[in-house]
Amino acid sequence: MSQVQPFEVQWDEARVADVLGKVAAYAWPPIPEVPDGWAYGCDGAWLKSLCDHWTGAYDWRAAMADLNRFPQFTAKVEDFDIHFLHVVGEAKGKRPLIVTHGWPGSHYEFWQVIEKLAFPSRFGGQAADAFDLVIPSLPGFGFSSKPTRPIGQRTTARLFNTLMTQVLGYPSYIAQGGDWGAMVTSWLGHDHGQTVRAIHLNMMAFRPFGGPQTPDEIGWLTRQGAMMDVMGAYFRLQASKPQSLAWMGAGNPVGQAAWIAERFHDWSDLRAKPLDAVHPKDRLLTNIMIYVMTGSFATGAWYYRGLLEEGGIAFKEGERCETPTAFANFPGEPLYTAPPRTWADRAYNITRWTEMPRGGHFAAMEEPDLFVADVRDWGKGV
Repeated sequence: MSQVQPFEVQWDEARVADVLGKVAAYAWPPIPEVPDGWAYGCDGAWLKSLCDHWTGAYDWRAAMADLNRFPQFTAKVEDFDIHFLHVVGEAKGKRPLIVTHGWPGSHYEFWQVIEKLAFPSRFGGQAADAFDLVIPSLPGFGFSSKPTRPIGQRTTARLFNTLMTQVLGYPSYIAQGGDWGAMVTSWLGHDHGQTVRAIHLNMMAFRPFGGPQTPDEIGWLTRQGAMMDVMGAYFRLQASKPQSLAWMGAGNPVGQAAWIAERFHDWSDLRAKPLDAVHPKDRLLTNIMIYVMTGSFATGAWYYRGLLEEGGIAFKEGERCETPTAFANFPGEPLYTAPPRTWADRAYNITRWTEMPRGGHFAAMEEPDLFVADVRDWGKGV
């Protein structure tokens, strides 16, 4: 069994000064004068305001202290040093839940929900609803070690199952995820059902065998294809030639911030609130700093190529994730919209489907209370 080592985030002052110096000295390219700068990528005026905040108002020491607020550790699992939070709450070891982030997020995505899930009685809930939380950083992301070549989500699921069962000693557990975390969680349910009792997703990952079978499924796939043409260039690049993006991002914190922030803008529910209200600059910058300070921009992009090298997301005939699966549909997700239920039922053993009133791709960040309520209610039955 791998030894668990305590971990603390330590950002070197000279390294931070170098990053902030590069932000301040950034040579801005021409910015198109158009009504909606986001239609061309990351909006130039907004990005300049982010960089001004980064160099003039962002308190990186306070952010570092915040990142050290919860117990965190590393453990050797196969060839990787996996970084993870382990918050033993009021469940006292009895209700383990692993929660997995995606790209371009990080383990920091869950900062607003951790205490409410682990210590519900502090927020008017019942101690019986508490979880032991394990929140890892994906391999190649944040404070986990970097692979030497792209790996994918099925491999990650194997690593995380080992973390939960052999390193932390949980005989069984439940799992939650969105974005790549939804894919990892889906593979946990598919490959490790002997230890994973149930899974909860806020993005559908697997595709059933055989393609669309109903007019609703055909219409959904047609709309998905059209949205990928508008918003999916990042996916095609990172799944095919991610290293070219890595060369452009290396040593360029402003470029990394623009690439990451564009996703937060495009994928969040901005129907009722502007970007800065949904994702305050300080919070967004801490997520960006995790990438910049750990050199995760390149290996995070590799994770898309890893999907293809592990075989993609489509099932073979007769294959399905049989582990009981809950799905929370946050309707403000502009790109990866929920499929028809018929489609999902062919890929998963769906036992719970919740229609949320609002929220988008980054569910735990955008609507933490809705996220907590659904996960908590789901957890009562598993």
